[in-house]
Formats: sequence, C-alpha cells, structure tokens
Amino acid sequence: MSHLTESSAWQALSSHQPSIKHMRELFKEDPQRFEKMSLKSCGFLFDYSKNRLDDKALELLIELANSANLPAKIKAMFAGEAINTTENRAVLHTALRADSNADIRVNGENIVPEVQQTLAKMEQFVADVHQGTWKGHTGKTITDIVSIGIGGSFLGPKIASQALRPFWTGHLNCHFVANVDATSIVEKLKGLDPETTLFVMSSKSFSTQETLTNTLSARKWLLDSGAEQSAVAKHFVAITSNVPKATEFGIDANNIFPMWDWVGGRYSMWSAIGLPVALLIGFNAFRELLAGAAEMDEHFATQPLEQNMPVLMGMISLWYSNFYGSQSQVVLTYDHYLRGLPAYIQQLDMESNGKSVNLAGDELDYTTGPIIWGGEGTNGQHAYHQLIHQGTALIPADFIMPLNSHNPLGEHHAQLASNCFGQTQALMQGRTYEESLAELANSSLSDAEKDVIAKHKVMPGNRPSNTILMDKLTPKTLGSLIALYEHRTFVQGAIWDINSFDQWGVELGKVLGVNVLAELNPSNQCNKFDASTNALINCFNSNQI
Repeated sequence: MSHLTESSAWQALSSHQPSIKHMRELFKEDPQRFEKMSLKSCGFLFDYSKNRLDDKALELLIELANSANLPAKIKAMFAGEAINTTENRAVLHTALRADSNADIRVNGENIVPEVQQTLAKMEQFVADVHQGTWKGHTGKTITDIVSIGIGGSFLGPKIASQALRPFWTGHLNCHFVANVDATSIVEKLKGLDPETTLFVMSSKSFSTQETLTNTLSARKWLLDSGAEQSAVAKHFVAITSNVPKATEFGIDANNIFPMWDWVGGRYSMWSAIGLPVALLIGFNAFRELLAGAAEMDEHFATQPLEQNMPVLMGMISLWYSNFYGSQSQVVLTYDHYLRGLPAYIQQLDMESNGKSVNLAGDELDYTTGPIIWGGEGTNGQHAYHQLIHQGTALIPADFIMPLNSHNPLGEHHAQLASNCFGQTQALMQGRTYEESLAELANSSLSDAEKDVIAKHKVMPGNRPSNTILMDKLTPKTLGSLIALYEHRTFVQGAIWDINSFDQWGVELGKVLGVNVLAELNPSNQCNKFDASTNALINCFNSNQI
C-alpha cells in the first residue's frame, strides 16, 4: 500500500463510504441540505447537494486534502516553485492573468512585466487589424484569420471563440486548423482570399509536426496565388519561442509573440495563444476573460478548503474515482455556445492526470484521471443519458447552465432549464418499483405484464451530479469557469501525488511515428517493425495512387 492509501483519512473514508444513505433519504433527513451544500462565488452558484455525501464524508475529504498538504501545494504553485518536477519548471498560467502590479518570480526574475508587455503587443496588433492599418501584401485589409495549432494551442482558442460568439466584433471571421489530415486545411481554405487572410501559427518549438506541416501548406497556398516570398511577413504571425526558425520561415521578428516554458499548452489560452480569441472579441473583452480567471485564482488561493469551489469539485470527483470505482465523468452543458467545453475539459483533465506513477516514480495502487466526456443538453438526453440513469456504471455528472440566454425566444430557455433541473432531480431520486407499478395501475396490461414493465421502468437514482449556474455566459464568466476546472484538476493531482503538468504519454507515439513516416514509400517493402506495423505500412504503400 502507498502512503496515500495508508493514511488515516483515506482509511476513514473507506470505512465510512458503505454507510452513506441514498440521496432520497439524505434530502428527507435534512431540509437545509441545499443551503449547506451549495456555494456562491465568482458569478456562480455551485450546487453539490446531489452527491453521495453526508457531513462526515465532507469532513473526511477535507481532512484528506489537508493530510496531503494541499494548502501548501496551492501556495507553491502560485509562488512559482518548480512543481513540474520531471521538467524542473514552474507552473504559472495564473501569472498570465495576474494584476500588472504583481511580483511573481521564476529563477529570481519577476515575470509579470514580460507578460504585460506581451499583452500590450497583442492589444496593439488587434487594434491594427481591426482598424485596417495592418494590410495584406496587396494593400487589402484582413477579413479572415486561420489559426494553426494543435492540442492546447488549438482547443483553447477554438472553444473560447465558439463560446463567446455573441461578443464577436464583426471585424473578422476565424477558422481553426489542427489535424494533419489535409482535408482539414483544404476545406478551411476553400472560399478564402489569399490577399485578405492572416495565419496565426502557434508552436513553441516551431517544429510540431502537424502544425508545421499545415503552416507550410498555408504558405504554399499563399505563394501559389502569385504572392512573392516577401508577402509571408504580411500574412503570417507566430506564437513561438523559436524566433530563428520563425524568421527563416519568413515571419517578421516584430510579429512573433513569446511562449514560456512555465506554461503548459493546455493552460496557455491566457497567453498570446489566445490571440485568435482577442482578434474575434476585441481586446477589452479579452481582458475580461483574463479578469474572470484571475477572480477564480483569488478564490482558489484564499478561501478555506471547505468553502473553496475548485477544492470541493476536485475532492468530490476523487471520492467517486477512488471510493466508488467510478471510471468516467460526464460534463453536460445546457448552452449551445458551450457545446465544445467537454472536449476542452477532456484534454485538460486527461492529459494532466492520466498518470500511473507518483512524484517519486513509484507505481500507484489507486485510480487517477477519470475518463472525461460529454456534450450539450438537451441532445444527450435522447442518447447517452439512458446509460447514466439506468446503466450499471456510476457516472458522476456536471450540469452547467446560464440563467439567461443571449437569444431569448419564447419558452426555449425555460424548457432548456426545466430539462437541466429535471435531469439532476431524476438522477438523484430515481423511480422505485412501487412507483413504476403505480404508474401502470390504470393500464390494460395484466398483472404479470405490469410486473415485468414496472421492473424495466425502475431507475435506481442515487446518481451524483453537480450543477453550476451563472447569470449569463460572458467573457468574464467563461474565464472563471475554465479556471475553475484548471484548479479542480490541480487539486486531484495534488492529492494523488502525481505531476499534473507533464505529458510524456503524448511523446512516444509521435517519436515512433517519425520512424514510421520514413518507411511510407510506394516502392518500399517494410520489415523493420513488429508484424502488425509492417503489414499496415505495406498495405498503405501498396495502395498509394
């Protein structure tokens, strides 16, 4: 057994878990349950009352967090300590949205001035594009942005832009390319005008295979239109730490924005990686996005654990993973603009906490990193909600909804809300055999038929969920929401004693893929690898036109 599973708090939770009553009973016994198990902060109402929790379980979860030194680990992150131990790096995405007067040091140097300089450079660039002073090589103003990246350099900007569609200024359209599949970039470029298109390339190394390949294809598209090489400087900007490679490509050094090794890709939207978002919504709105995240940072850094939203979310999720054997968690967004959020949280959580050794390199004897998935309501209610309600797997759910819509129309939003709240109620209380039988009392079925159908209609309930409500989806509330999930992810990693900020599991397939690429040639017969890989390569080679 590990130090964590041998701890008194862990053992106490294991002992207490079987005594937790059905949520129906918990609500009956305590009329004040919602008041006790809900929290308002950062523009959110967070209702965690529909969970398999009682006062003792919450007390023990907080005790576990304290025994794992969570408060000290939170302070270490905000202080810029090198908590990314395998890469000896600080973890300071929080510095990207910190107050301009803050003093946050990495290797003894205050990094805030450089962050602020980058924000100022972004602001000027956005103004130049919006005002038409930035022009393409033929003197035409920019109408379309093509953002090229992958992973965090793609998902964050894309999903934030999608979520903030009501705040687009109308100056520009934006198109996102990540997949190395040629279809992705070919389809995006159809209908675009090379003279009015600006490419934003995001790659720390300027050599990420997918991103570089797409960028080279974009440059070829521009040059094939009749532009000279010198035109590249008018149509490409880069977010990278490799200035020489970017300038060699043809990008003007003045149009290169920095990336820092103390920010991981999946935490980088707040940096110049968010430039496509700023171009779409304007820089004032982008600053509101940062302000929302900073407000959640302040809450996370200062509030007691038992009143701390990311801590409660993280510990409740851990409760199901480690003490109920739950293997996945679903994120359900009751807002069309937030339909991409589950994919963002999926990368954030699974790339961060998909680990099997602790900080010391010892194999774990407990589960980490649930499978994150989800979609938008009410679509899922006619699909996978069936599994959540009546399947054999326990799947905790997060329901997220704004109280007010950007597009009020008749009863649409009231119906949306009724479905959201009705689903959480149904998951909690379920339907008993007796209730199902009573519903069939006046039917023409025989007693035997009623018995069988009633059994099929039973829903056990006691299925956990959190509900997060906000007044309206705005740049500020989106910033707070994403920061909430960032910190929730950190909390779990801190308890599990893992490094949530490296991603070695991403690397091996990429390295092996380079070796495979060298063998993909129509005239080649490969025998360098295992039998399966050789056969797949040879099948590919023999079928190239």
